[in-house]
Amino acid sequence: MAAGKEIRGKIKSVENTRKITKAMEMVAASKMRKAQERMRAARPYAAKIRNVAGHLSEANPEYVHPFLVQHPDAKVAGFIVVTTDKGLCGGLNTNVLRALTSKVRDLDGEGVRPEAVAIGGKGFGFLQRVGFKIAAHVIHLGDSPHLDRLIGPVKVLLDAYSRGELQAVYLCYTRFINTMRQEPVVEQLLPLTDKLMERSLEEKRAHSWDYIYEPDAKAVVEELMIRYVEALVYQALTENMASEQSARMVAMKAATDNAGNVIDELRLLYNKTRQASITKELSEIVAGAAAV
Repeated sequence: MAAGKEIRGKIKSVENTRKITKAMEMVAASKMRKAQERMRAARPYAAKIRNVAGHLSEANPEYVHPFLVQHPDAKVAGFIVVTTDKGLCGGLNTNVLRALTSKVRDLDGEGVRPEAVAIGGKGFGFLQRVGFKIAAHVIHLGDSPHLDRLIGPVKVLLDAYSRGELQAVYLCYTRFINTMRQEPVVEQLLPLTDKLMERSLEEKRAHSWDYIYEPDAKAVVEELMIRYVEALVYQALTENMASEQSARMVAMKAATDNAGNVIDELRLLYNKTRQASITKELSEIVAGAAAV
């Protein structure tokens, strides 16, 4: 029964693994709801400030913020890469890093070099392995991220863009669609562009986007641009965290189901092995009795 003992050991091992994946599935389901609530609470503010900033880019303000100025001669592009700190969440990080690699390949064909800020341990490790120039990074943000820890690393790229050293700044993250679907996104953060404004020609004709600034244009525009960047980076992080918990819950459920299938197969194999062993022993007994 050595083979039977070995199979029983495998069954026990898989059962222990199933308990772990089931527990992780339940924890991810609990965290997922909180992450989705945080993400949905941040969406309206991010959408509105993006809209206001887009209108401002169509206006002729008295003061032009450095974030609105384009630098076509610069040969470096900045990337803010948002990933998870932990794994076991399916292809979530792989998909966004693949989208980042594709964008970098396109820019490389134009002679533009990449420079990155990594938010999350998985992205930081990947950028190190492939030889990216990493300007700054932040990891271990926890389940309730604070904006204060994000602004420092991101400001490195923003200051470089203000000095005219970067052609553009891109934000890479995973957008939450629903529990079963998450979409990798690489969108331009700077210089400011608003695709909705580009599509709505009638709206552009109906509004001249002239603003009256109080106390003055510089103070208002600088504050608005800071809030614009903060809102979009924070929104990207909340979207990524909601996607992480959803993807982990789905992955752990699949792992739990697969463990159950493996256990059923091992039990069937164990029963067949045990039955064969009993049949062999009976045959030996019958053969011995017949010989006597």
